[in-house]
Amino acid sequence: MNTVLAAEAGGSTARNLTITLFLVFVAITLAITVWASRQTKTATDFYAGGRSFSGFQNGMAIGGDYMSAASFLGIAGIIALYGYDGFLYSIGFLVAWLVALLLVAELLRNSGRYTMADVLAFRMRQRPVRTAAAVSTITVSIFYLLAQMVGAGALVALLLGIKPGTTFLGMDADTAKVATIIMVGALMIIYVTVGGMKGTTYVQIVKAFLLMTGAIVMTLLVLAHYKFNLSTLLGDAAAASGKGENFLRPGQRYGVEVAGNATQTFYNKMDLLSLGIALVLGTAGLPHILIRFYTVPTAKTARKSVLWAIGIIGTFYLLTLALGFGAAAMVGGTAITAQDKAGNTAAPQLAEALGIKFLGGDLGGATLLAIIAAVAFATILAVVAGLTLASSSSLAHDFYANVVKNGQASERQEVNVARISALVIGAISIVLSIFAQSLNVAFLVALAFAVAASGNLPAILYSLFWKRFNTSGAVWAIYGGLISAVFLVFFSPVVSGAPTSMFPEQNWQWFPLSNPGIISIPFGFLCGWIGTVISKEHDEEKYAELEVRALTGAGAH
Repeated sequence: MNTVLAAEAGGSTARNLTITLFLVFVAITLAITVWASRQTKTATDFYAGGRSFSGFQNGMAIGGDYMSAASFLGIAGIIALYGYDGFLYSIGFLVAWLVALLLVAELLRNSGRYTMADVLAFRMRQRPVRTAAAVSTITVSIFYLLAQMVGAGALVALLLGIKPGTTFLGMDADTAKVATIIMVGALMIIYVTVGGMKGTTYVQIVKAFLLMTGAIVMTLLVLAHYKFNLSTLLGDAAAASGKGENFLRPGQRYGVEVAGNATQTFYNKMDLLSLGIALVLGTAGLPHILIRFYTVPTAKTARKSVLWAIGIIGTFYLLTLALGFGAAAMVGGTAITAQDKAGNTAAPQLAEALGIKFLGGDLGGATLLAIIAAVAFATILAVVAGLTLASSSSLAHDFYANVVKNGQASERQEVNVARISALVIGAISIVLSIFAQSLNVAFLVALAFAVAASGNLPAILYSLFWKRFNTSGAVWAIYGGLISAVFLVFFSPVVSGAPTSMFPEQNWQWFPLSNPGIISIPFGFLCGWIGTVISKEHDEEKYAELEVRALTGAGAH
């Protein structure tokens, strides 16, 4: 009886502490947002933070934008449930940064102004290219937003101690998840509409610091528990996983060999390859990452900021190994899936186990869980704000100002439209997220990467490096890659036909792979080439101007 009372006391303490910490973080970030709104006077302030950030500040903000709920919750969860295979996400997300640094960071900073489409439209007809870029940006952002909101929903039931059969403020676990998704959506809309890029960037810097600190502390506690002996940690993780030694080998989730079924084995291996290609190429096409390069004053600072980001992000992804295997060893796969089928709560559950071990009893577990959960909430809020800003900026700057108003919109009109767009995009994301709650958040982000690599990357690379490229090629590349990726996902096991699908009761699946990148990315490049070749449009002078600008920064805004 005493144990039950102690557990209940610990649970209510965790709940109160979590809510308090979360409210403190929200209050601080709202204060930053209000302060930033007073500094936001022009379109450059709203879209690019007045280009006033240093390399270190922007590197922290990029890290804050990139280390999303997928990284903290999703990767830790996949490693905890599938061992070796989960680490593929950490490697893929990290290697992708080198592609972004080498291929696009500096060139994009030199040749653009506010959005990805500024580079694409520089030597082409504005209207068709900007319309295509706006459609692509919004699609990628909404895929990415889904992951963050689903992560928020998964967290809240754990944080508030809502188990099946219990309630909080009259809400059961499912209702509480939906309420959280709506609340996170409302907060992100406030951050973007009030604070613009300046407010969003400072929120991301604060969040990156909190997330790194939380991850480092948890990693050190896991290693201390195992006396810094990695082989003991891995051995315990394998034993507690229920999969034995196979847990530490490839093939638990990806590239699974199905005895007697060569076709399914082939599909599984192709799915693994497809995931890897999308992860490595996706970052260089993500709109909310690309616009971060415009917030610094020079190309040199853009380079510096990416180097800082690689250092921060690289360290973090190494830490996910300890978090994932630590959760497998100290919490166990059964307990993780009992709380959340997709494994999205593995890291907070590990925090609770570490708190019980090092801080003593249920109260210690409740305290560390509350701190890590508040950090995870901070992570989600910062990333959704960055995504909403990217998509609303594209809608206002690319579509409204340059397509609808044909370049005649005032800065005030443009910023007002961006704010209204943030509201609309936030509402769409909230509705879709409610249906996507059964999917692992790292997996959802991988889909966003595939769509970005299929639609945006071919157009960006062709535009920067191919003299012959033209308007028709850009439009074909964006729509071809985008439509093929979304089309294949819709008819894949992600949406229907499997127990973990968005609609498990339905079955219209015929595409066997969960990751479309292996087909949609080459298809995007092919469409760009065909579109270019069949059009006679050709402007070598404009390309020469873009090349000089991209390489030297001459004439950059």
